Amino acid sequence: MSVVRPGLVIEGGYSFRMRSQELPVKPVLVRELIGESLREERVSQGKTLRDVSRKARVSLGYLSEVERGQKEASSELLAAICAALDLPLSVVLNVVSEKMAVYEGVTALPSVRSMAQAAA
Repeated sequence: MSVVRPGLVIEGGYSFRMRSQELPVKPVLVRELIGESLREERVSQGKTLRDVSRKARVSLGYLSEVERGQKEASSELLAAICAALDLPLSVVLNVVSEKMAVYEGVTALPSVRSMAQAAA
């Protein structure tokens, strides 16, 4: 890790800004980003909560809580919701990763493949 200037760090081929310790920042939760991403996709497809809950075989109330980031969805439930939206889970996870990177101030995400090769 190398510090380019105070608050800007370069590591492993990508850069990110360190948040100041002085600023009280509410931590972002992955479940909130997942829910936000699922809701954005559902709305963009013009589907209702009822449509998706029926197709995913999950209660409407629980799906609503997942979308609002109040419930942590299991991988099985996420797969069912994604199937109901005709959307690969990998796409949702990539969108969540990009949103998290923005929050963390990462300016360029390394590819997953290159990270896996470097780790091997």
